[in-house]
Amino acid sequence: MPLPQVCVCYLLREHAGGTEVLLGRKKKGLGIGNYVAPGGKLESGETAADAIVREVLEESGLVVAASDLEPRGLVSYHFPYRESWSQESSVFVCRTWTGDPRGSDELDPEWFPLARVPYGQMWDDARRWLPGVLGGASVRRTFVFGADLATVVEERESVA
Repeated sequence: MPLPQVCVCYLLREHAGGTEVLLGRKKKGLGIGNYVAPGGKLESGETAADAIVREVLEESGLVVAASDLEPRGLVSYHFPYRESWSQESSVFVCRTWTGDPRGSDELDPEWFPLARVPYGQMWDDARRWLPGVLGGASVRRTFVFGADLATVVEERESVA
C-alpha cells in the first residue's frame, strides 16, 4: 500500500553575507515542538508542487510560484510502532517568493544561518540529509524510526 504523500519546502535567502533557511517550531500535530520547514499533506488531486505552494502560504504567509520550486528528492519515513505516521515527503528548495514571513497556527517562521540550523531540535533524520539539500544536493532516502517514535534506527538509500 502506498504511503501518504506530504511535501516540504526549504526557503533560502542571502542575508548579511551568508545563506539563511526559513524554519519554524511546530505548534501542533505530528512533530510538535520540532523545528520544521513549511509543508504538509497533499490534498486530493494536488501535485506536490501545488501542495507546497498552498502550504507555504498557509504556514508562513509567503507566496511562491510552482515554477520557482527546485525539486530536491523524496524522503520516506516509516514508523513501525505507529504506522499512521509513516509517509513519503517530496522535498523542495525555493529562493524566490513575495511577502514577508508571518506566524500561523502551524508555526512561527524564523531565519537561521546555514551554520546554525538547529538540527538538535529537529526530527532525528534531518541532520542526515538536510545539510546536503541545503548545499545543493538531492536526496532519496528511507528512514525507519524506533519505538520511541523519535530516533532513526535504520537508514537506507531509496530506489528510484
